[in-house]
Amino acid sequence: MSNAASSFRPLCHVVIPCAGSGSRAGGQGPKQYQMLAGEPMVMHTLRAFAAVTDLARVVLVTAPHDASMPALLAALGDGRFETVAIGSAARADSVLAGLQHLGATGADDADWVLVHDAARCLITPALIDQLMHACSDDAVGGLLALPLPDTLKVAQGGRGVATLARDDKWLAQTPQMFRLGMLRDALQAARSQGFAGITDEASAMERLGLSVRLVQGHAQNFKLTYPQDFDLAEAVLLARRHGP
Repeated sequence: MSNAASSFRPLCHVVIPCAGSGSRAGGQGPKQYQMLAGEPMVMHTLRAFAAVTDLARVVLVTAPHDASMPALLAALGDGRFETVAIGSAARADSVLAGLQHLGATGADDADWVLVHDAARCLITPALIDQLMHACSDDAVGGLLALPLPDTLKVAQGGRGVATLARDDKWLAQTPQMFRLGMLRDALQAARSQGFAGITDEASAMERLGLSVRLVQGHAQNFKLTYPQDFDLAEAVLLARRHGP
């Protein structure tokens, strides 16, 4: 259970795509199973969502022949979590497959769905609660994000040629929270164009002309992509484990 008492009541599900190879991480096999602070990386992600009591179902969308995730869920011991081995290398395809699975197994189009990157394993129950409360009465939904703190350059041929204003720039994070039916329809529309320009769920919603709520995230909620990211994430996890 998360520390903060929650009054969030509408039915809410989670889709976590876990079918990618994570080749940039430099390890052996999919990066979600690389060891981090004594456990496979994805277990830290799963434990954060397991601590949020207001979630109805959590769907892990894996590659068709993934034999690792069922064992991890058995160790987690939370009946809300399930694996569906219908994912693909394209993240948007895996998310859409997870949404379609939810709809085919009883979820309503009006239900909320949180989509989260498995590789953002430093997500906390408090951040998840924060997003859920901020978006629960929103007409569209939203995402965790951070105002851009750094100077943003335009590059040509490896050289900076211009500086962009950063006042209105935000760094998108996950989870991202939208109604199941709206997000499924947005992704299905984008699929007809090969998901061109769709880098997250919010971009699919924006393609429909919708504006999404930006909810302040946290700098520690970064996505593990490169080998050095694992070193930083392990340091954060160990610091959390030992407390202040």
